Amino acid sequence: MTTSSASPNRLYRDPDNAVLMGVCAGIADYFGIARWVVRLGMVILLFTFHFFTIVGYFALGFILQPKPAGLYANPDEEEFWRRTRVDPRRSVADVQGKYRDIERRIRDAEAFVTSSEFKLRRDFRKL
Repeated sequence: MTTSSASPNRLYRDPDNAVLMGVCAGIADYFGIARWVVRLGMVILLFTFHFFTIVGYFALGFILQPKPAGLYANPDEEEFWRRTRVDPRRSVADVQGKYRDIERRIRDAEAFVTSSEFKLRRDFRKL
């Protein structure tokens, strides 16, 4: 059950999987990648841009809210939101494909119901 201010499409810190403040774990969760990859990237950035990396990390640590408990109703919902965040165009295409399939099925059902074969079968059942 989600809280009223919690959004499944928002970046949060992940203190449950945190090493230091949970910023890397939150970024990894948001983009659906392994935490160690984000942490490795952070270490590389630390050696490259010392000051900006440290300031940015702690700024995010204080700005980002911790991930609320029960943000997702189930693992399927969590996976849906992760896919949507990573590639929204693909998610829209998936939804459009599902609606096209539903529309095709409705069209087929409508064509059958308005056909003479349906009327003939209905008349036979009445006998």
